[in-house]
Amino acid sequence: MTRRSTMGKRTLAAGVGLAAMVVVSLLPARAEAHAIGLSTGEYVAKGETVQVKLAFARGEVAGLLPGLDENHDGHVTAIEVDGAKKALETMLAKIHVTAGGAACAPVLTGAGLTEADGLNVDGRFDCATGGQAFEVDVTLLDELSHGHRHVARAVGATTHDEVLYKGHATFAIAPLAGAGAAEPALSGAAEPASATREGGATAAWAFFKMGIEHILTGYDHLVFLFGLVLLRARTKELLAVVTAFTVAHSITLAVAVLGIFSPSPKFVEPAIALSIAYVGIENFFVKDGSKRWRITFPFGLIHGFGFAGALQEIHLPTSQVPAALVSFNLGVEAGQLFAMSLVLPMVMLFRQKEWFEPKGVRVLSAAVALAGGFWFVLRVAAG
Repeated sequence: MTRRSTMGKRTLAAGVGLAAMVVVSLLPARAEAHAIGLSTGEYVAKGETVQVKLAFARGEVAGLLPGLDENHDGHVTAIEVDGAKKALETMLAKIHVTAGGAACAPVLTGAGLTEADGLNVDGRFDCATGGQAFEVDVTLLDELSHGHRHVARAVGATTHDEVLYKGHATFAIAPLAGAGAAEPALSGAAEPASATREGGATAAWAFFKMGIEHILTGYDHLVFLFGLVLLRARTKELLAVVTAFTVAHSITLAVAVLGIFSPSPKFVEPAIALSIAYVGIENFFVKDGSKRWRITFPFGLIHGFGFAGALQEIHLPTSQVPAALVSFNLGVEAGQLFAMSLVLPMVMLFRQKEWFEPKGVRVLSAAVALAGGFWFVLRVAAG
């Protein structure tokens, strides 16, 4: 046996081992791969109270309050929400509001489910005195998922948006004049354009970062793209594949978030998994990837609905939807380009090895198909 042959077999073995490690690392991934930590809150200062309207994804609240899903079937119902008022009151109390250094008392005024798999919590904070600035500390963020973002709208003498996260969870609200309150300096004045631009830029940057985080932790999307670029193709053809995916998922992301049309996640999530399995299997029969944009586009439409689930579970104020949509999508594209900038050079380097085509491609394609099949079974079982 020649030295070159021995080296080739060792390299192939290393490739097989790498593929196995990829598959094993993907198998524990949860069935719902597209939920991100995102919630909204509207905080309105009126006299001696701060009224709040909060919106969360049901799954995150159920994880925070294990007793909320009373029958442990993986679904939160309106009856279960009605029976969990004490637990929701405890959750509301993890938002601390003070006025003049004195704590305000939290009162739960309502809770209910939304159509897009969300949960609303309404309440108010009663303070001993009015006319002073309210300080809000959303300590609840310490108990939510890593990287959770809370988009808060503060309404008082001025209106401004804050994007909060663990370690940056406080903001202030200047109270409205009236009801015995001292008139703030900016009462009755329009919010300065500079403040509006600053708040909008902060929110846009937060949604941009969320888009990056979402794609880089969206293992199924990345595996799908990885499977697509395994086959030999020219750079221009690979760019066409990635561009078709980008255009397609941008269309359905906008269609879903704007409320035009949104299929159930019970269909979308298994369909995404099937698209991954299909690409892995097709790699055994297709010799080159020059025409793969033809399947990338329709599959990208399905993946876009998966991206949309991240923003649909909570109800963003209508005025925030366009900026959030654009910023989030740009973040997804930036994360996608970053991932491809790492993967493509590696694949092109491997193509120079004799073992990679067809043996290495088949091993890695089998790993892609196996991951897609596993996710499909897991998501169908989760219902």
